[in-house]
Amino acid sequence: MTIRVEAMTGAALEAALDDVARLRIKVFRAWPYLYDGDLAYEREYLQSYRDSTRAVVVGAFYGETLVGASTGAPLSDHADDFAAAFAGTGIDLNDVFYCAESVLLPEYRGHGVGHGFFDARETHARKHGFRKTAFCGVQRPADHPLRPVGYAPLDPFWRKRGHAPLEGAVAHFSWKDVDQAEETKKPLQFWIRDL
Repeated sequence: MTIRVEAMTGAALEAALDDVARLRIKVFRAWPYLYDGDLAYEREYLQSYRDSTRAVVVGAFYGETLVGASTGAPLSDHADDFAAAFAGTGIDLNDVFYCAESVLLPEYRGHGVGHGFFDARETHARKHGFRKTAFCGVQRPADHPLRPVGYAPLDPFWRKRGHAPLEGAVAHFSWKDVDQAEETKKPLQFWIRDL
């Protein structure tokens, strides 16, 4: 199976965002996100990538179909959301490129696309002078009733890529889980890497 990984900015980024939104809704319904989202919320969330001159969307294409995507932008573009999580770390938000979500349809996994997502975003970050990359992963209790049997977290993959948890850097976001009637707040642990 040949999957093409391509970094998109400007008009290409803009054109891809509705497909990225649909992928986020589909892929994030699964563990550990359990996200029950809609297109209106996604369009609002993804607006920050339209607004940023240094944002990137890395698309994974099977033929001409977008089957996965990964986003990134300067962390300072998300300061309202993340400044509190970085308070006391001594890290300047202006030095950090935020590698946001990576979503890939299950049938296309296991072909190196995850590495392609990180490689493309890190190349983009270096090109724009960033010294670090960071992302965050949702934290769920080990005894959560919807945790799949045999679930293997991505921590080993992230560590192999050179990332490590940033002690004390936890953001909190609210969304509606697939099994809940209302939004609830979830902790997301930041991971960081020097470029």
